[in-house]
Amino acid sequence: MGRVLPVHGGEVLQAAQRAGLRPQAFLDASASLVPWTPRLQRLGRSACRDYPDRSQALLRQHLAALHGVQSSFVLPGNGAAELFTWVARDASGSGESVLLAPGFADYGRALRCWSASSRQQQLPLVWSEAFPQPFPEQDPGAVLWICNPHNPTGQLWSRASLELLLATHGLVICDEAFLPLVPGGEQQSMIPLVEHHPNLVVIRSLTKLYGIAGLRLGYAVAQPQRLQRWSEWRDPWPVNGIALAVGERLLASPERYRRWCSRVQRWVAIEGAWMQQQLAALPGITPMPSAVNYLLIRANSSLVPLREAMEQRHRILLRDCRSFEGLGETWLRIGLQSRRNNRRIVRTLREELQRNPLT
Repeated sequence: MGRVLPVHGGEVLQAAQRAGLRPQAFLDASASLVPWTPRLQRLGRSACRDYPDRSQALLRQHLAALHGVQSSFVLPGNGAAELFTWVARDASGSGESVLLAPGFADYGRALRCWSASSRQQQLPLVWSEAFPQPFPEQDPGAVLWICNPHNPTGQLWSRASLELLLATHGLVICDEAFLPLVPGGEQQSMIPLVEHHPNLVVIRSLTKLYGIAGLRLGYAVAQPQRLQRWSEWRDPWPVNGIALAVGERLLASPERYRRWCSRVQRWVAIEGAWMQQQLAALPGITPMPSAVNYLLIRANSSLVPLREAMEQRHRILLRDCRSFEGLGETWLRIGLQSRRNNRRIVRTLREELQRNPLT
């Protein structure tokens, strides 16, 4: 039996087990996280010993202040993935879901939890460098799942074009997990529309922005009645005490949050442009335009041998794209790293392409 395809990046432990090495031996460019993590002061004994606040009241207040909404419009979760599960339960009772292809596989996982019906809508696999872009035309429907910026392509849709969908769909779910990393991205956020649109749910992640994927921390912004319903369905303590304490500290100061976002967005702008230029000079591959901290590359032949060589010979993990509906083995995704590690990725890609040229 062949190895099961990864449905998510960041499977460093599995790669280490295959190689008989420690996870620290690998450079993980398969997950799209910032390459640094904020320094956190000692959290205190209560973060581990005491039961966490089931209402997440303080974290909700901090998040509400960042977005200019009431705290009842915000619900933290055990990463965005947990919140996809509950919005999928809503979607299952609202009609057929439309999922964009290529797209993040976890939306389908969440819908399968509730035996919800869904269909794929293929996106064009060629797009311009100008961002934001208008969202592709959609037929009216029951439920539409959107990712902005889009995963895995990196396209940034305009809020003006997304807002039109609220009049033609019974429920619109907008995953903005990567939006705070995008220079100027907040101008395209759907969050300001939530107050007047009960059929809109926006879901975000803090793990990409802060490089804290192990903590599992995300949040939803939607109207209070919907979030209250989710609260009645979920486990009693969906956000653990350590994650709650970290989130409260990171978001206590809106000014500090904005400074962090500015730092991240500068990194995305500088390293994204540099990597685009470097990858475009490599033979046989084409980097696609991206507004965010990952780049999709394509070729005319299979990139599976290249990805495997990068892992086995160079201990660098790139994102296998075969689990994205609509893509295949001629695509890979690369998460931006520090300049030093981006140079390492480019150098080793060049070595492998010289050793085994693409046809």
